[in-house]
Amino acid sequence: MRSSGDEPSGVVYKILVRDAWDDACRSGVYHGSADDLRDGFIHLSSRAQLSGTLAKYFLGQNNLLLISFDSSDLGGKLKWEASRGGKFFPHFYGPLPTILARSVREIAIDSEGIPFPPGDME
Repeated sequence: MRSSGDEPSGVVYKILVRDAWDDACRSGVYHGSADDLRDGFIHLSSRAQLSGTLAKYFLGQNNLLLISFDSSDLGGKLKWEASRGGKFFPHFYGPLPTILARSVREIAIDSEGIPFPPGDME
């Protein structure tokens, strides 16, 4: 795990199906997917990691949303930890308040069922 001084700044992202985000917004917090709950943290991605995450975990899925968060708003519950291929990924420990979302964007799917991030992301 990186120390707090090594954490990249900027925007981090969560990929969700629309129904999961709608449910989270009604309660005010997102508690995580089955994978998040199993691992004990909410999996997030940096912008550079989005395409790989989408292709690996969301192939063929519809109604996906890309939720962006300012990493500075997430405070000490955001940790950058070694994961896939030894690369550091953002992980959020605890329920994620939906009010902290900077933007909510639809994710398009190409003709082969591969989702891709919006071209005009922040």
